[in-house]
Amino acid sequence: MKRLAFILSLIVLVLASPAVQAKQNKQKVTFYVYLHCDACVGKIMKNIAFEKGVKDIECSIENQTVVVTYDANKTDIPTLQKAFEKIGKPASLTPPAGIEEQKEEHEHHHHN
Repeated sequence: MKRLAFILSLIVLVLASPAVQAKQNKQKVTFYVYLHCDACVGKIMKNIAFEKGVKDIECSIENQTVVVTYDANKTDIPTLQKAFEKIGKPASLTPPAGIEEQKEEHEHHHHN
């Protein structure tokens, strides 16, 4: 009986080993992009989705963010930023000042 358990634990180890997952190196990055309407989102979805290595895109007009899931073996953040610039939508890794100020104001109200 013990031997069977040992074999099972070996199988689990093999499945969980990094070598199996090395094919894709999935990373997520949040870009702050000025999105004022659905057309902006559509433009990003159409163009950035076809960039090499891009797996998934989530745009939020409310937060002015574009979350890109990408394969780090095929692309990187500077390459993705260039792709955004190409379509006239510069992507920043830091939030624009205005958004931060609004958030801080909300937080101050909660303290009182």
